[in-house]
Amino acid sequence: MSWQNSRSSSTWNLRKGNNLFRFKKKKTLDLTDRIPQIRVSICTGEATGGYFDKQEGRFIEVLKLTNEADYREFFEMCGTEDIERVY
Repeated sequence: MSWQNSRSSSTWNLRKGNNLFRFKKKKTLDLTDRIPQIRVSICTGEATGGYFDKQEGRFIEVLKLTNEADYREFFEMCGTEDIERVY
């Protein structure tokens, strides 16, 4: 059996609306019962923006913060620049 025949044709088909290249949609955070936080790794310094859900007690990642533009985008989503950093 050749490689081309082993794959189903439906795997390679793109359905209407399922494009390979998608534009990012602007996200907004629902901050009821959630605290926006920036988690920073002690070892690598990698920063992740997200929110801490008080009811579930877990951190939900929203955006990797690698440069100044990412920080501005995250602050804009949260509506404030006064966000707690957790190490």
